[in-house]
Amino acid sequence: MKSQPAQRPTSAFIGASWSALFIGALAYLIGLWNAQMPLNEKGYYFTLLMYGLFSAVSLQKSVRDRLEGIPVTGLYFGLCWLSLGLAVLLLAVGLWNASFAPSEKGFYAMSFILSLFAAVAVQKNVRDMALWNEESPVHEAKDNES
Repeated sequence: MKSQPAQRPTSAFIGASWSALFIGALAYLIGLWNAQMPLNEKGYYFTLLMYGLFSAVSLQKSVRDRLEGIPVTGLYFGLCWLSLGLAVLLLAVGLWNASFAPSEKGFYAMSFILSLFAAVAVQKNVRDMALWNEESPVHEAKDNES
C-alpha cells in the first residue's frame, strides 16, 4: 500500500520531538521527586506516565501499521485506544482528588500530555526513518553493486 515514496523527517523535527519527550518526561519526574506526597502516590503517578507513554506509542504503531497495510486486529487496536484513554482518565481522576495546588495539578497534566504527544512524534520519526532507509537510493545503489 506504499503509494508515495518515503520522506525523511527533518533534523529539526527529530530534535524537537526528542527534546519535547525529554523535557516533558523529565519535568514530570522532577516534579514527582520534589513533591511532598507519600511514596505510594509517587509510584501511582510514575506508573501512569510509563503506562501512558507505552500506550501512546503502541497506538501510533497500530495506526501506522494499518495505513501501511500491515494487519492489526480490531481487538488490539481497541485495547490501544482503551489503554491511552485509561491512562489519561486515571491521571485526571488522580489529580482531581489530589490535594495539590491548582498550578501543580496543571503542571502534571501539561507535562504528561506533552510527553504523550512527544512519544508519538518520536515513534513516527523512528518509523519514517526506517522506511526511508529501506527506500533510499543510496541503499538501492549499494545493493545493486553487490
